[in-house]
Amino acid sequence: MHKFAILLVTMITLPAAAQVKCAWLTHKRSDPSHIVVNWETKEPSNSVLEYGPTAALGRRVEVGKAVALHHVEVSFPKSGDFHYRISCGDHPPFSGKVKSYSGKILRVAIAANWQARPGLKSMLAEDAHLLVTCGDHVKSIIDPGNAGSKTNTKPFSELVVAYQEIFRSMPVMPALGNHDRQFRPRGKRFPPKATYDVAARAFLDFFPLPGDGWKWSFEIPRFDVRFVALDFNHTSDFGTTWQSCHGFDAKSEQFKWYRKLMARTDRRYVVTVHNEMNRTMRGHAGGIWKPLFEKGTMAITGFGYFAERAEVDGFPYFNTALGAGMRYADPKAKFSATTPSYILLTFRKGAPSVTVEIKNVQGMVLDKTSWPVGSDNKLRP
Repeated sequence: MHKFAILLVTMITLPAAAQVKCAWLTHKRSDPSHIVVNWETKEPSNSVLEYGPTAALGRRVEVGKAVALHHVEVSFPKSGDFHYRISCGDHPPFSGKVKSYSGKILRVAIAANWQARPGLKSMLAEDAHLLVTCGDHVKSIIDPGNAGSKTNTKPFSELVVAYQEIFRSMPVMPALGNHDRQFRPRGKRFPPKATYDVAARAFLDFFPLPGDGWKWSFEIPRFDVRFVALDFNHTSDFGTTWQSCHGFDAKSEQFKWYRKLMARTDRRYVVTVHNEMNRTMRGHAGGIWKPLFEKGTMAITGFGYFAERAEVDGFPYFNTALGAGMRYADPKAKFSATTPSYILLTFRKGAPSVTVEIKNVQGMVLDKTSWPVGSDNKLRP
């Protein structure tokens, strides 16, 4: 299990902080009681964070350890806004504002395959409360200056810089893809040494997440929804030097964890995200995953570069990607398009269904459906 030293106490004061390169937000716990403010500085420095319910802030945390990658966890409000400011010594401070998960509507943006880097002004305009991703945030973590390194976080920093207005204003809960842990060129089939870091150290260094990070669950009780991230990608390469994910058979850790989680009936909505073909996972290991998916509300993946909605036994499977390319058609597809896209989920407090919109990167709705709560709540037709 990957662990972070996330501190909540005020500590000793060190010299002025270095200039902030980028900042992003995550949740380290499985509930929204706390938020992690993350940032990177050009030079190691202490971590100084001010925060509060208004632009006046009012609370301050200072961690007296010189680092370049900063993670500071603080309490997150149940209502209103969360304002924060990162002190930068003689440099201008870095400020941001985040909405809490209050009100009558919850908007969640979901995207995958960020390598194409399209303009995302439309996603920013959605004014979403949360960003959930389905893997492949970067092309690779290969470090040209340090061959074989598994700790290169620079590609993730470049991603955040490219979309700073998004990452500074909405927490992100990312699921893993194979590109997020590729630390060597793929080479010939199969190279003598491992190509992917299954443990995903660079990814987990950059993104503090609940549980062990490579799989996680996060819930927003006010809207009765739980998001679950699984580690599926390039499953056909499992057991080779191209293996990129954790095990997924009936004896695997994540299957047992997911089975136990999906046996719970304390959330009306459960959204599962991953990075493998939905049709592949429905049939893997003798079909053990399909009935577990169907205990929830929907499954969303970021495999390939296309948009898709498939329906199997009344259950929806979605694919989304910010790039366009080869389409791996689901035989049960009801909608598909080879266009860059993201998904917007809209939950209304107390409503019996969630609205799912597949949108192109200009914000145009390509497909719109509504889905009731999962089978354990007896409302699915």
